[in-house]
Amino acid sequence: MLYYLFDYLDKSMDVPGTGVFQYITFRSGLAVLLSLLLSTIYGKRVITFLRNQQVGETVRELGLEGQTQKAGTPTMGGLIIIMATLIPVFLLAKLDNIYIILLVVTTLWMGTIGFIDDYIKIFKKDKEGLKGRFKVIGQVGLGLIVGSVLYFNPGVTVRKDTQRSNILQPQTETVISAVPLEEKSTATTIPFFKNNELEYADLLSFLGDGYENWAWLVFIPIVIFIITAVSNGANLTDGIDGLAAGTSAISVLTLGIFTFVSGNIIFSNYLNIMYIPNSGEMTVFISAFVGSLIGFLWYNSYPAAVFMGDTGSLTIGGIIAVIAIAIRKELLIPVICGIFLAENLSVVLQVSYFKYTKKKFGEGRRIFLMSPLHHHYQKKGYHESKIVTRFWIVGILLAILSIVTLKLR
Repeated sequence: MLYYLFDYLDKSMDVPGTGVFQYITFRSGLAVLLSLLLSTIYGKRVITFLRNQQVGETVRELGLEGQTQKAGTPTMGGLIIIMATLIPVFLLAKLDNIYIILLVVTTLWMGTIGFIDDYIKIFKKDKEGLKGRFKVIGQVGLGLIVGSVLYFNPGVTVRKDTQRSNILQPQTETVISAVPLEEKSTATTIPFFKNNELEYADLLSFLGDGYENWAWLVFIPIVIFIITAVSNGANLTDGIDGLAAGTSAISVLTLGIFTFVSGNIIFSNYLNIMYIPNSGEMTVFISAFVGSLIGFLWYNSYPAAVFMGDTGSLTIGGIIAVIAIAIRKELLIPVICGIFLAENLSVVLQVSYFKYTKKKFGEGRRIFLMSPLHHHYQKKGYHESKIVTRFWIVGILLAILSIVTLKLR
């Protein structure tokens, strides 16, 4: 909203200084500051409200040290993250940008699913919360929306030939070509490879002429799978104080760097990566999101004064997935979100191995002392803070590795 106000003041009334709102970097800086202030200052009020409403965590007895002390801690803290993200976005972003619209819809959609799940757990006294099939239906529904918009909306284009005819350099002046070279495409980026673009449509080349018209049959299911997998991965990671919020902030900040360079014709040309017109505006959303996650950590770090609940974890996973898909970096998710992947795999391996050994030997055996992975280290006697800090360090290393892929091919 402020963007449109200052745009009017700049173009219609020529008010000095108002043109600075045209710069994504300036609005991103304001977004992160505003979200930090909102999440830290007003987060306390939200926590107090949740405590007064007796919105406390019901802790299942898992035999973990310090577990009983967490009972009654306010949950649904994801509301702080959602509030501190959306308010700066509504004030500072271009609200008619298709990518911003998708991210706002994702935030509200996944936030609603998570809120319903937490509500059932707390007020209906059902520890299982929302039935798994309904969660999956919600995630699939969002995947259908996101996939359909990215595939069919004419405003979603890419420019793959950033090294050819896009930037001319006569003498000392840099000029961006006005020739429209954008195209509709389902291409994505394969990390660590030269000429690293995969066109999903090519998977249907066996259909013969016109196979490109059926690319949505591959693209939309892939989008659904990624959104479902990443949102569930974030949900599993939310098990100890500060783990999900901290690792998510690292992943989102990394995606923010990719988003900024992918949405800037100069940087995408220099790095020889796919240019995605209008995607740079997502940097404003990402900045607000990072600020809200860091501000939430103020209260969620050990010992936590509030838990994010599914309201926060499902929302975080959904947003990360949509950003990665929008900037065509979804194949890099296993690296950027390596912590989520490890948590997911630990559960899958544990359950699969237990069932296999029970069938073969008549007694179920375990790979880990407990899954997800962070509980395994708790069982080994590591303190929560040490586990979280070391997971953050691994997350930073994975983030650096991800950024290096811009040039390492």
